[in-house]
Amino acid sequence: MKTRTKMASIFFTSCLLTILLLGTAVYYSFNKYSHVDFDKRVQTRAIIASKYYLEKDTNKSEAYKMIREQFFEKLHKEKEMVIQITSTQALDYYSTKYHLPENFLKQIIMSGKATHRDGDLVYSGLRYSQGTKTSVVVVSAENYFTAHHLAYLRNVLLIAIGLGTLLTLYVSIYFSTHIFDPVKEITDKVRQISTDNIHLRLDEPTNNHEIGELASTFNQLLDRLETAFEIQKNFISNASHELGTPLTVIIGEADLALRKERTSEVYQEAIHNILTQAERLDHITKSLLFLAQSGYQGDKPNREIVRTDQLLWDVKETFDRLSPKNYIIVDLSEVPEDPKRLKIMGNRQLLLVAFSNIIGNACKYSHNKPVTIFIKATDLEVILVIKDQGIGIPDEEISQIFNPFFRASNTQLFEGYGIGLPLSRNVIKMHNGYLEVTSQVGVGTTFTVRFPHILANKAIGV
Repeated sequence: MKTRTKMASIFFTSCLLTILLLGTAVYYSFNKYSHVDFDKRVQTRAIIASKYYLEKDTNKSEAYKMIREQFFEKLHKEKEMVIQITSTQALDYYSTKYHLPENFLKQIIMSGKATHRDGDLVYSGLRYSQGTKTSVVVVSAENYFTAHHLAYLRNVLLIAIGLGTLLTLYVSIYFSTHIFDPVKEITDKVRQISTDNIHLRLDEPTNNHEIGELASTFNQLLDRLETAFEIQKNFISNASHELGTPLTVIIGEADLALRKERTSEVYQEAIHNILTQAERLDHITKSLLFLAQSGYQGDKPNREIVRTDQLLWDVKETFDRLSPKNYIIVDLSEVPEDPKRLKIMGNRQLLLVAFSNIIGNACKYSHNKPVTIFIKATDLEVILVIKDQGIGIPDEEISQIFNPFFRASNTQLFEGYGIGLPLSRNVIKMHNGYLEVTSQVGVGTTFTVRFPHILANKAIGV
């Protein structure tokens, strides 16, 4: 069953049951009230009749007669009976003579008043005592008005329920059909979007918060997909270029060497060029493989407790040995006294690769100007800051530096493949860390890395 059909059925059934319950409650309440009201009318007439027939004071008797004639409408089949009760006659005598139930007469004499209902006929009796004499006044009338009014009310309610049912059915179908129109529009628009026109976006209505939020969520998803497609296209384009260049050189050198007999020096030069390009190709493929593995979270690498300060000292020592011209400064002014705040859970080799890439870039793009490393800590995390005085990154390109093979527009004079930073970011994310970059062209770039230290990890009792 479709959702709109299900909603229409639920709405129609709920409204119909509500209408039926309200109609039944109205009918039952009116029926009960009408009988009580009619009983009181008959009782009032019995009281007036007793005063009129049995009151000794003639003036009062005439007054009651005038009240009855002027203010009391004669009821349908109304009868009045005044019965003189004597001790010599049994109640069954009066019951037979006046066609009244014996129990009804007995109740009047015992209680002073009573009401009896026989179908639509209502009897109201009153005991009236004058000295030693006892009289019973009985007024009977047929409840014609109540029956007539109930029949009229029943017909009105049936018509109202019928019209209400039709109206509810129409409203249920109308709303179940049109309430999903915005969702249907979104569905139709999404079906039109493919890789060829992924730039299309959904309209976001402002007068419908839920539908607008749904459309906005879809648009955000499309933004991420479009970005992913663009990254993929750029990755394929750049990868094919980076891989194609050394292959072209290798093929060219080999082809040139094989065209004719050459001297050993020429062969050696050709082989040297082929080896250089092969090593470059090997470096690129290994970096791509490492990048792919670092982005995969299925098999997490083995972890141990690693001191971040020692990690940075090891990276500095390596760069100082391989490239003595680099100028790396480790600032210890904000190092915490508690060494546990410098420890994190991680894979030492992966972290060495990540920080080597970041610090290596800082040294490379700084023309051997000072690169300062700050080590800080809070109650929850250890903060590592690498700040250089290099060429900087254009503002409009900072968001792209973590895309594989992307290189800023001002890096043409520097060697590189654009793989180091994406690899570093993946490794840092793998360790529940966060990497942020700020930069200014001509001034320098600052990389800030944050890791939760072991004191913030409740699973480690260190």
